[in-house]
Amino acid sequence: MSDDATILQPPLHLRVRAGLRKPANWLALVRFALVGASGYVVNLAVFALAVHGLGLDYRIAAVAAFVVAVTNNFTWNRLWTFSARDGHLGFQAARFLVVSLVAFGFSLVVLAVLVEDAGLPKLAAQALAIAAATPLGFLGNKLWSFRG
Repeated sequence: MSDDATILQPPLHLRVRAGLRKPANWLALVRFALVGASGYVVNLAVFALAVHGLGLDYRIAAVAAFVVAVTNNFTWNRLWTFSARDGHLGFQAARFLVVSLVAFGFSLVVLAVLVEDAGLPKLAAQALAIAAATPLGFLGNKLWSFRG
């Protein structure tokens, strides 16, 4: 019995090392960070408006901010960060949403801990929670949502 998977694909550490040597991957990371920064601003603006302007509970505000920011981020990541226009829009959107929901779930837990247990102000806690979840989003989108 031959192990074709081993022959066809090098070990993970070699693939990671090769990936780190490609300037295009570093450029994608910079673009992802810029898109993330725009989504971060959008998220915090919607969150602040919902909490302070509309008087919504911070958890409901976080969901509303997520929906607006994820739409912004999907569009820019698909068109600019990963240049994935050739991929199937529906499949990419579904995968992006799954990755985003996982990252959002993580950020929501962090948000609740920071607000309820650490006593941080809600807007500051939201900012930290988003930052904590960002690496999950990049890896999931690079390796799954928009893989080449």
